[in-house]
Amino acid sequence: MIGALRGVLAEKDPQRLLVEVQGVGYEVEVPMSTFLALPPAGSAVRLRVHHVLREDASLLYGFNSEEERALFRALLRVTGVGPRMALSILSGMSAEAFEAAIAADDPAGLTRIPGVGRKTAERLVVEMRDHFRGGTRTRSASGAVRTPREEATDALLALGYKPAEASRLLELAGETADTTEGLLRAALQGAVR
Repeated sequence: MIGALRGVLAEKDPQRLLVEVQGVGYEVEVPMSTFLALPPAGSAVRLRVHHVLREDASLLYGFNSEEERALFRALLRVTGVGPRMALSILSGMSAEAFEAAIAADDPAGLTRIPGVGRKTAERLVVEMRDHFRGGTRTRSASGAVRTPREEATDALLALGYKPAEASRLLELAGETADTTEGLLRAALQGAVR
């Protein structure tokens, strides 16, 4: 999988970028927040990338920061939210404003984003609540804010558990472990009981 691109910004428009890396041009879709922060065409650029491999396409989504990419990936886990809607959400409001709307339990604020209706906004508030919740947060070397509980949740989601199931399993695991591995082990042991 492609995790980042560093090259020359060959073409730049709000819908799509063309990043040339050693003679190969990669088409990358970006949210408006990333597009507005880009240097002019012909400049060097580095983007964090989310790579989607489908039967009929290989798609790249680029982001200026690890926080934006992490939020994009979290949005993809919400029922009914695909890459297009996730880009629309990141284009419609900053990551901080989105987190504030979720924390304030404000689906009405989310409906101002083009393409986000009332039901989708309510689903976003419910399913993203746990993403922003957590105890003491620490920054990783990349600058992303992560807790062992968040990392264990991501691991359970990657294993195919639904967000509600993952939260329930981690609640059952309780405070028996303080590392990601310990939480994951306790949650999986609780799942087979």
